[in-house]
Amino acid sequence: MRSLPLPLALTARLTPVAVLACAGWAMSSGPDKTSTVTSGDTSTQQTASQSASDGPSSSTTSTAATKTYAAAPAPCGSIPVATIKSLVPGAKTAGKEIPSTDTKLRRTCSWNALKGYDYRWLDVSFEIMETDAAAAKEYKQRVAEKSGGGAVPGLGDNGYSVVNLTTEDKQQTREGVVMAQVSNALVVVTYNGSDFESKKAPDTDEINKGAIKAAKSAVTALKGSQ
Repeated sequence: MRSLPLPLALTARLTPVAVLACAGWAMSSGPDKTSTVTSGDTSTQQTASQSASDGPSSSTTSTAATKTYAAAPAPCGSIPVATIKSLVPGAKTAGKEIPSTDTKLRRTCSWNALKGYDYRWLDVSFEIMETDAAAAKEYKQRVAEKSGGGAVPGLGDNGYSVVNLTTEDKQQTREGVVMAQVSNALVVVTYNGSDFESKKAPDTDEINKGAIKAAKSAVTALKGSQ
């Protein structure tokens, strides 16, 4: 079997994935609310001061209590071995986790392999937001940026799938992206493939179904991580 170099499009793909994986999401919470005392009564001032220093405000406590997911689960264990073997033939099923600046907020695992002339790439990311509303807003923004797809019913609180075809140096690559919002978390799956012998890409249906299958497993793993 002759060895063929990866086309530029796929080689370049490795760089943005690593850069994105290293990007952290900064989280912040509002300052604690303190009581304002207008009376000149010293005991009242002391009581108010003590109450403010004893613990977090009720709003802070409420926000923490409603945060469903506090950290991203281990991404390389989120996809069943059988699914990895099916979607990325020849890949090491353990996967490779991409370094992140804050693994509590974002974790990504990738699998890729060239078997014969067929190349496949799969990656799964978990991103944790401060609130459900923040996750929903981020989800809507990303869907707007990747128009042309459609909803995936039953995938988290909101699910979306889109498939695109690109061609570079006469080599086709078809890529599917599936996104899901689950409470205050986002699950993002990317799955693509190429045939270096025919220069053609896999069918849209194959890539779309593969990406959705992986996304469903990832959402199940996220829910089980609580």
